Amino acid sequence: MTQSRIMFYHDGRHPLIYMYEPPMQKEEYEAAVDELVGTPVEAIMFCLGDGRTVLHDTKVGELWGHNMKKWPHLIFHRAHRNAVALIRKGHDPLRIVCERAHGQGLKVYPTLLVQQAAGERGEDTRCSDFWFDNPQLLIGARGDLPADHRGARCMDFKHEEVRAERFALIRETLENYDIDGFELQLNYGLDYFHPKEIKAGAKIMTAWIRKIYRALKKSGRKRELAIRVPASISGCMELGLDVRGWINEGIVDVVIGQTFAGPELQDQMTDFRPLIKAARGSKCRIHAAIQSHVDSDRLNEANIQMVRAAACNYWEQGVDGLYLAHWFSNWPYEASFYEKLREMPYPEIMAPRDKHYYVPTPTGRYTELEPIVEPGVSLQLPVELELKKPAQIHFKISDDLPRWDKVGRVHEVLLRLRLVETTERDKLCFRFNGKELPDVLLRKINQLYIMEAPRYRVGGYWFVFRLDKAHWPRQGENTVEVTLLRRDREAAPPLQIRDVELETKYLMGKNFHRGQDVDLGGYEHANQ
Repeated sequence: MTQSRIMFYHDGRHPLIYMYEPPMQKEEYEAAVDELVGTPVEAIMFCLGDGRTVLHDTKVGELWGHNMKKWPHLIFHRAHRNAVALIRKGHDPLRIVCERAHGQGLKVYPTLLVQQAAGERGEDTRCSDFWFDNPQLLIGARGDLPADHRGARCMDFKHEEVRAERFALIRETLENYDIDGFELQLNYGLDYFHPKEIKAGAKIMTAWIRKIYRALKKSGRKRELAIRVPASISGCMELGLDVRGWINEGIVDVVIGQTFAGPELQDQMTDFRPLIKAARGSKCRIHAAIQSHVDSDRLNEANIQMVRAAACNYWEQGVDGLYLAHWFSNWPYEASFYEKLREMPYPEIMAPRDKHYYVPTPTGRYTELEPIVEPGVSLQLPVELELKKPAQIHFKISDDLPRWDKVGRVHEVLLRLRLVETTERDKLCFRFNGKELPDVLLRKINQLYIMEAPRYRVGGYWFVFRLDKAHWPRQGENTVEVTLLRRDREAAPPLQIRDVELETKYLMGKNFHRGQDVDLGGYEHANQ
């Protein structure tokens, strides 16, 4: 079996069973596969429902919504009705995906959301009776955690009953379905053990992973175990996930590193190098999770320039493949979706093409200072400026600008920073990789107040530098530094750096035109 470089996470819900009116047709369900045929995607990572409950014909687990009579959430009700209708007609939803994928030359890895907190019976419509009926098995069962603790209502994996319930569902899938591997999504519920029992929990979790791996290989030696985890090895250890140990023991085939899984946001700056180093010399492959959601004041989903920036940054680090996570907000998939997919496996093709880099920052959907992040991850932005104290923001890019400049391909390079709560009276100094950026390169855009915006309003000033060659970014790590030299005496709010972005723009060939160019007759180029 050839190893997949491009894996696509299909959550089986948002662009599928939620969208179609019951009773759903078999052909409609096959769209989960059909929509990806002809793209570079080689493996579909197909989610088994909610994880606590599933949306296929299980005999050992629990069907989504089987314990509900009145539904407070009608979309979840629709999912239940569609699953039941398909099963009653003899069309097991998971079997539909497996058969359709293999018929079209794609692999299938069922994905289990291993952990999730339990809600209240009658309100949490996706929860299983096992979760409801066994409060003594919860991480917070002994009552020494705050009520709002993230993991208090999650299952504690120190209990054999919990691990056995999860394993039974995995084993059933291995034995009854024609699959190419199985994925454990461990970057979802995040907590698996009581905070005081993490060290002992790591050994328990490793033994459980080993048991799954052996069962999977027994069911088919070419089948692969893929495990999605926080991208930080130290962050994994904080949860009791000994990823380095799993790699060294050879009980995982693919490790997928991910950040911002909760808010599902793209993070171009994720550092996968520790995972890559840990896997060096082993049979384990490291895949980088690349997400599509941006949720900025200007964009909901990443444009192709942002996708290129993320993908090239990841390939540059030496990952073995990409894992496309949470792309369902692009649905229904149109030309721009397929355009982004087409280039993704080819960093050498994306190299001399436009890219838009940005440092993660607060978004519209997650308005707290920091969107939800995994252990081991921290956000640089926003950063508050103090008088005469330089603030630094670090980011990396993959572009080799001198190489492409030699053949006349570089069009322009733009560095943009948005500062909020600043006024025209403030005096600021900007340095890039140690060099002060002169005002001759600067254009300021006044948006201290805006009446409307494409998505939501963010005020402030944009400081846009059209960088000359003497101030170009370097391939790899870069640092932008801002110093507040003088503050408007009448301004009370703290001044913050909220956004840092860099765009690299290229020509198709030396002296080639771009879309904004016009010919001498004033007519736009026909082939722009």
